[in-house]
Amino acid sequence: MKSMEQELLCPVCKDIVKQPIVLPCLHSVCLMCASEVLVQSGYPQPELPPEPNSPASTPNTRSPRQMRRPMPKSDRVDRLLRSGSGTYPGRRRKEGPPLVMLFPCAPCGRDVELGERGLADCMRNLTLERIVERYRHTVSLGSVAVMCQFCKPPQALEATKGCADCRASFCNECFKLYHPWGTPRAQHEHVQPTLNFRPKVLTCPEHDQERLQFYCKSCQMLLCSLCKLRRIHTGHKIAPVTQAYQTLKDKITKELNFILSNQEMVMTQITQLENAITQTEVRVSAKEQLSHCMKEIMALLTERQTMLDQALESSRQRRTEALANQVAEKRSLLEHAGLMAFTQELLKENDPSSFVHAARITHNRLAQSIESVQRFSLSADPSFRHFQLDVSRELKLLTDLNFIQAPLAPVIDTQRTLAYDQLFLCWRLPQDSTPAWHYSVEFRRRGVVPGGGRLEEVTGTCAVIDRLEMDSVYVLRVRGCNKAGFGEYSEEVYLHTPPAPVLNFYLDSRWGLHADRLVLSKEQRCARSVPGLSLLQAADRALTSCHLTADLLVGDVAITQGRHYWACSVEPGSYLVKVGVGLESKLQEWFHLPQDMASPR
Repeated sequence: MKSMEQELLCPVCKDIVKQPIVLPCLHSVCLMCASEVLVQSGYPQPELPPEPNSPASTPNTRSPRQMRRPMPKSDRVDRLLRSGSGTYPGRRRKEGPPLVMLFPCAPCGRDVELGERGLADCMRNLTLERIVERYRHTVSLGSVAVMCQFCKPPQALEATKGCADCRASFCNECFKLYHPWGTPRAQHEHVQPTLNFRPKVLTCPEHDQERLQFYCKSCQMLLCSLCKLRRIHTGHKIAPVTQAYQTLKDKITKELNFILSNQEMVMTQITQLENAITQTEVRVSAKEQLSHCMKEIMALLTERQTMLDQALESSRQRRTEALANQVAEKRSLLEHAGLMAFTQELLKENDPSSFVHAARITHNRLAQSIESVQRFSLSADPSFRHFQLDVSRELKLLTDLNFIQAPLAPVIDTQRTLAYDQLFLCWRLPQDSTPAWHYSVEFRRRGVVPGGGRLEEVTGTCAVIDRLEMDSVYVLRVRGCNKAGFGEYSEEVYLHTPPAPVLNFYLDSRWGLHADRLVLSKEQRCARSVPGLSLLQAADRALTSCHLTADLLVGDVAITQGRHYWACSVEPGSYLVKVGVGLESKLQEWFHLPQDMASPR
């Protein structure tokens, strides 16, 4: 009994539920918690009943006149649920319908629509209240002495009985006093003393005191005799609540027996899950692979940085050397520098032949120096503006760096997927899907459970499946696989194989073929029209006269007996095509007749 406490907790306060109500999503929550959640969501504060063990709920705090009344007032919880506390106070009739109230249900993870009446449409979960009361009595949770509600405080005695009709707890003397023998009150139902009395049965939240005697299977809700007459339930499957009770009870009993009879299977699955958790905590291969990949990236970046640093340093040295040589050359042009001093000494030579022999090279050097002075420019660019890295593409790649995802579910190409003597299945991956290394195609006959068919591994986006049974429906689906594993399966596609063996034949170009209007393909499997005057004339005769030009194409296979199957494909807007089997004698007779035959119309 102790182990089921988790099933009795309120999803909001995480404590055992008190005065639970059932939300439209079928989850139960404390009435007080539901009110607080609605207030936090911006809805007005509904009027709530006092706590069951508060002084306001006991007759001892009432006036003496009220203390003498043997019948306590009706349960305020039921009045609250019927009062329409979810509506906005002071709303006029002509102002339009109020806003629909939404309750954020924690177990569902979504907002549940309560309707314009709010908590008024949520009935109490009396069954859960009884289970909680039995649970508290069994495990002695919060078991406190229940005092008689009609004894005076100084002489208050412990209650020994409770009355479900009076909704109060009594000691022996007070119970006899307020339930005299021979009166209708003596027939009241006796219960254990408690501080939280609940109604005996559920009543309709819209029609007070109307018992819920029917169940609408279409709406999946309880109905009273008045709700059953509403137009909204016209044509619905409505059954007595006793029948729905027995049906649901039988289903739950059957499900419970199945689970209890398969405890070994449940324990095996629990063991597998625990082992999976252990493997998840211990297995570090993915983390090691991540660390290894990051180290490789860092090593590559470091190596690349070293190479770029060397290229930059080499360029800097070459530019420095070139600029230094240019500085030395310019320094030689100064007045007291070597070239100028040598030139001045050279001009002191008086021997013409010796001067001309020695001064020509000096003349060339001086001419070059003058030209460099007049057209001065740096021999090397010191800015290094050409040494800039554009890492935007690399940064984007690093930003998008993530674990590989399995391929998304493929999309079946219904235009190219068909069944003939073989099954032809074609598909494509969605645009936002990761690439697939290969695909797994599963095909099975209809009626076989998924996973029980045959599998074929293909590398492309098409598959051809043979060795099929005639006149059978096959179910096919496909999924992709890459380094991250298999992805989701595609939607299932159903293909019906032919009802008889497929007859394979080629078109014979020797019979009935008008080369000026039709031409056969190289495979002799299809024919197409030839644009030209003859085609226009044939079309004109077909549309304006009562005659139809017939172009007869004959297959190269003759059939003597048996049941055979074939199919043809006609392009839209093409010829009026009729496919059939012709007798040999009729064919010979046909070819001796003129080409313009009476129209079958």
